[in-house]
Amino acid sequence: MVTAESIEQTIQSALPCEWIRVEGDDGHHFHAVIVSAQFQGKSMIQQHQLVYRALGDRMREEIHALSMKTYTPEQWQVAEKSFT
Repeated sequence: MVTAESIEQTIQSALPCEWIRVEGDDGHHFHAVIVSAQFQGKSMIQQHQLVYRALGDRMREEIHALSMKTYTPEQWQVAEKSFT
């Protein structure tokens, strides 16, 4: 069964993250918050594509649904207040 921790590790191994949290306990549906400087200057779609690329085949074969919020470090400085 896929775990939130294994998804975090997969993303972090391919995408430098300043902060990441993946949640989900049913093995198929997950929610992620990802902060990466790699998102700078990219649209939300491009940011999500970077994450999907990091997950590779896992997204097609193991993960049924992944909702995500992506932030640059600068955006996260404002947004993190709602997560703490």
